[in-house]
Amino acid sequence: MKTTVEIADDLLAAAQRVADSRGVTVQALVEEGLRQVVEAARERPRFHLRDASFGGSGIDPAFEDGNWERI
Repeated sequence: MKTTVEIADDLLAAAQRVADSRGVTVQALVEEGLRQVVEAARERPRFHLRDASFGGSGIDPAFEDGNWERI
């Protein structure tokens, strides 16, 4: 698939030097970089909120029908 991406001139020049030294195209470098970013996102563990409940039997019966001002 073709797409257009704006890249800062200095970054593109540096990427071209790296590509030339490796004997590959800038397109190959871009694809390699995107693959690394996508893979890193897959490997990152999902956030898990620990269970911080403390037990008990719920709200005190005296406040069951109360509003926030009363509580």
